[in-house]
Amino acid sequence: MKIIILGAGQVGGTLAENLASEANDITVVDTDPDRLRDLGDRLDIRTVVGRGSFPTVLRQAGADDADMLVAVTNSDETNMVACQVAYTLFHTPTKIARVRESVYLTRSNLFSNEAIPVDVLISPEQVVTNYIKRLIEHPGSLQVIDFAGGKAQLVAVRAYYGGPLVGQELRQIRKHMPNVDTRVAAIFRRNQAILPKGDTVIEADDEVFFIAARAHIRAVMSEMRRLDDSYRRIVIAGGGHIGERLAEAIESRYQVKIIEMNPARCRYLSDTLDSTIILQGSASDRDLLVEENINDADVFLALTNDDEANIMSSLLAKRLGARKVMCIINNPAYVDLVQGGEIDIAISPQLATIGTLLTHVRRGDIVSAHSLRRGAAEAIEVIAHGDSRSSKVVGRAIGKITLPPGSTIGAVIRAEQVLIAHDDTVIESGDHVILFLADKKHIRDVERLFQAGLTFF
Repeated sequence: MKIIILGAGQVGGTLAENLASEANDITVVDTDPDRLRDLGDRLDIRTVVGRGSFPTVLRQAGADDADMLVAVTNSDETNMVACQVAYTLFHTPTKIARVRESVYLTRSNLFSNEAIPVDVLISPEQVVTNYIKRLIEHPGSLQVIDFAGGKAQLVAVRAYYGGPLVGQELRQIRKHMPNVDTRVAAIFRRNQAILPKGDTVIEADDEVFFIAARAHIRAVMSEMRRLDDSYRRIVIAGGGHIGERLAEAIESRYQVKIIEMNPARCRYLSDTLDSTIILQGSASDRDLLVEENINDADVFLALTNDDEANIMSSLLAKRLGARKVMCIINNPAYVDLVQGGEIDIAISPQLATIGTLLTHVRRGDIVSAHSLRRGAAEAIEVIAHGDSRSSKVVGRAIGKITLPPGSTIGAVIRAEQVLIAHDDTVIESGDHVILFLADKKHIRDVERLFQAGLTFF
């Protein structure tokens, strides 16, 4: 696939890295030659210096025969104009734009071929807000992913000493929970992926990814670790776009406080939000945190744009007694350094956003794609089409399907039913199949597996 990416920032660079490793023809456009040089030295891609909204620059990048334009510069306006130019002059089939400002996103009739021709809108702030909201709703989880509109969920937890299943074989799950069907999709032990089998023994500190119907998630989590009490008191450091959206989404069910430095922003948040308490000051101010009883907080969330400030305020909050601390880390190199120590969860906005973008880049009828384990693994939801003659999966039992190395089918969603995958589960046309890939270099093999041909020989 020939793809033009506008913007060599963190999202554009991470996307280029993901796609270049999958035999795509990638061209990255940016006004910063140093950024492009750095990307070009690391990846097998073309680079073009210039403004992505200029027709001459797009032509130089190969827009005449490009399959897709992904506009992820820091300017909403540049992204929208670039999509308009690509549509009008080059008839680019698929146009994806990152749009941050909610004033654009709330106008439902703004984005169409008759107005601004954007096929897919990406709002990183909303993606990250939803990501954090799911973590708050599932205390103790490391990552929560919805499939089929939330009917099934893939959840990552860290197995703790004392968990009922720790030290036991996976096949014991059914004995422990005869009325709950679940499947462990993958286990990561000391950063190495283990493809789970019935005799695989769960060890303490394993990162366990399991899939189950939404209603069964808490029950399965209780087998891996002590269940955390539901959260009630949330403290957010940073009242920017993400902090505001998150507070707005959860303030009706939780006690929420926002700590924000900028007095004007504090006044705006105070006028906009209903029950959230707004505090003007620094989240790294020890006296302020003590005064606001940080030791009673169930979750402290550092959501500013400054990685160092997020890390330091999170460490301070943890030392002062906050039960869980999570922080946004924009620099991918920091994520593995800080997560799992005093900071419980480090959130990478670009990796959360990449999953949304990958959904539209993958071949075949892929409904959603999610980046896992800081981009090393992937979970996808794909629709099976065809019949037993034209498809390699339809009409076949899962145990008879030859999956690529490191891949496993976790569940099948059929209409309103969530069918946890077993060897004798037969896939039907129209099923939503949830797959886990421990090594995403095999994604093309999975795509080919689910592509129905005129006749399958």
